[in-house]
Amino acid sequence: MKKVEAIIKPFKLDDVREALSEVGITGMTAIEVKGFGRQKGHTELYRGAEYVVDFLPKIKIELVVTDEQVDRCIEAITNAARTGKIGDGKIFVTEVTKVVRIRTGELDNEAI
Repeated sequence: MKKVEAIIKPFKLDDVREALSEVGITGMTAIEVKGFGRQKGHTELYRGAEYVVDFLPKIKIELVVTDEQVDRCIEAITNAARTGKIGDGKIFVTEVTKVVRIRTGELDNEAI
């Protein structure tokens, strides 16, 4: 099992959710986060005053999938979240050693 974490632009969340659903991913967690990478924020003008926005709003998606689903999951997220502009985000994949469904006590792949 793998944990897939993706940082994407907020307006791409629905597109990513639909793309994941199309490849058979049934659950995910979406969290509003702030951060920056190569974008390094930007400057905005508010009531005549200029200020720097260092941390940009992003969405972090977390899901745990079987080893067989990982490549389809990454492809779906990449295709749905890509705008071709800086700040499209990143995907991180890590190993998951155990999953337990609290309600039923199911373990690992049955718990996903």
